[in-house]
Amino acid sequence: MSVSSFKDLDVWKKGIDIVECIYTISRKLPKEEKYGLASQMQRAAVSIPSNIAEGFARWRRKELQRFCHFALGACAELETQLTIAYRQKYIC
Repeated sequence: MSVSSFKDLDVWKKGIDIVECIYTISRKLPKEEKYGLASQMQRAAVSIPSNIAEGFARWRRKELQRFCHFALGACAELETQLTIAYRQKYIC
């Protein structure tokens, strides 16, 4: 299979799936977390496929690697936020 767009990348597609899941989860958080944890989680999730797309669009392998590292950082950030939500018993 030829990859002509970032939309062809499985990792980008999975990133979009993560965004959808996080938006569903964040709607279930308490209202007082709307501008706190929920917003942070959404931004981190959106950052994952966004960085992959931006890196791909730059057409240089080193740039793609760099932006994939940014996406990986956003994954760690999101994992931390999910851990906080879990420990606060907002999610199970």
